[in-house]
Amino acid sequence: MDKILIRDGFEPEAVREAAALLEKGEPVAFPTETVYGLGADAFNPVAVARIFELKKRPHFDPLIVHVADRGWVERLASSIPGEAKLLMDRFWPGPLTIILKKTDLVPDIVTAGLSTVGIRMPKHPVALTLLEHLGRPIAAPSANPFGYMSTTSASDVASLFDGGLPLVLDGGMSSYGIESTIVSMVDGQVRLHRHGSVTVEELASVVGPVTEKGRDNKKCESPGELPYHYAPHTPLRIVASPQEIVKERSCFLAFAKPPAHVRSRHVRVLSAKGDLREAAGRFFSSLIALDREGMDVIYAERVPETGLGRAIMERLRKAEKRPAGNALKP
Repeated sequence: MDKILIRDGFEPEAVREAAALLEKGEPVAFPTETVYGLGADAFNPVAVARIFELKKRPHFDPLIVHVADRGWVERLASSIPGEAKLLMDRFWPGPLTIILKKTDLVPDIVTAGLSTVGIRMPKHPVALTLLEHLGRPIAAPSANPFGYMSTTSASDVASLFDGGLPLVLDGGMSSYGIESTIVSMVDGQVRLHRHGSVTVEELASVVGPVTEKGRDNKKCESPGELPYHYAPHTPLRIVASPQEIVKERSCFLAFAKPPAHVRSRHVRVLSAKGDLREAAGRFFSSLIALDREGMDVIYAERVPETGLGRAIMERLRKAEKRPAGNALKP
């Protein structure tokens, strides 16, 4: 396979090259403030199909459409509730995806045949510049094989794809490190589909109480709703403290600085001072590094379930449900 090219996303020539590839129907990986995305021209169904193929992503799992300005929302969505406008005013550009009723302009493959589309305006300057050069929205899931952990650096993206991806724009480490929060509006109330970089508390400060999507609803209406996801190849177990570690051939993902002795052979600390924002920023890169150690198990320390802690724990619980064997291995 050809080696994947990594180019500095802050160089205008690199962005122009990426936009030209997207125009030709080729996929391109690019940075956002949340995680890296694997993008295709949102209006090109064949190019979008290539994204599903590269990720080995099931076609019932919809993609998020990224836009550079709010003018596109009126073209992509048939209606924009007042609550959505309030959230856009407060959090766009930023790590919030809003699910809206779609227009016929959005190909069905992007939305997995649903009548709705998830839209967000990223905050990362490279992502916005790329969107502006292309002049059209980009459909993009996270840049990783389906079910595996999201990537927060260009080097991790390149390491996970053996070919078929011609270019990765390097925009540095993703600042948030956790995917976007996803919401929809039902009968005037905001409904949460995925915890993410915008916290429930922040949403509630703008629109009032937020409800979670009922787990009895089996339809996959947004990314990240499957029962297992974000999973390393190594089995993962959530623990309350390092005292619960029983295997030496293990890794330990610590939330804060652990005691002097930890039984695991490899330890990564998300935040020495126990800061949730810092922990989220290091979450996926730390898990990917531990997964490469080839141990029997990764023990992950439970984090407080407030603010960003809810998003971290949501991902850890899904990772813990990973099927046995190598079902997620690319």
